[in-house]
Amino acid sequence: MLLRYVPLILILIAGIGYSISARKLTVSAAITGAIVAFLVFAGASYSGIALMTAFFILGSTATSWQHHQKQNFVTVQEHKSGRSAGQVLANAGVGAITGILTLLFPLYTQLWVLMLAASFASATADTLSSELGTVYGRRFFNIITWKPDQRGLDGVISLEGTLIGVSGCMVIAVIYAIGYGWNSWIIAIIIAGTVGNLADSILGATLERRGYIDNNTVNFLNTLIAALVMLLIYFI
Repeated sequence: MLLRYVPLILILIAGIGYSISARKLTVSAAITGAIVAFLVFAGASYSGIALMTAFFILGSTATSWQHHQKQNFVTVQEHKSGRSAGQVLANAGVGAITGILTLLFPLYTQLWVLMLAASFASATADTLSSELGTVYGRRFFNIITWKPDQRGLDGVISLEGTLIGVSGCMVIAVIYAIGYGWNSWIIAIIIAGTVGNLADSILGATLERRGYIDNNTVNFLNTLIAALVMLLIYFI
């Protein structure tokens, strides 16, 4: 029985070591990430770990990509010292919650896993669309007014960034399919993740710009919204 956890422990140790040495995460963030990963594993086994790992790899790569071009538009604190524990919880906290729900209510395991996948799809889409959209976007609009706006500001989107976000949802959906089978839930994950990503922009253009909530809260809410959209789709 204990042998089942050996690969997980090795993965977590390797992940902590790499993320700290590569300055992808602070020490506290790496430890927090390991705890979150354990909860995700408890709910969705290694398929859940694969979803979380895919988000981390894609997000970290996108954050580092063309870094010099983004310095004029986005904060670079995260690039210097790595993501904080708060940022880890903001992006993966909903996934951890679904893992706990799986332990408490195992009869609804399929639903919790789908909500987990939707939350990581949204987190991935948000990171890719904001980081890569800033680089490859051509025309930038405020998602509320649809008027041209400055790239990199909260709530500003581009067509290119949005499509890149959708592609991120598709990657997460494919990983889910590899673990749980190719079925119509793949489309649901893409839809829920995209809705969560757009909700992130709406929250950014309204509440975050006015200073009512910070970026971590926005990120947590967009993953939560994606999970709730999946909950709605599940019972329709």
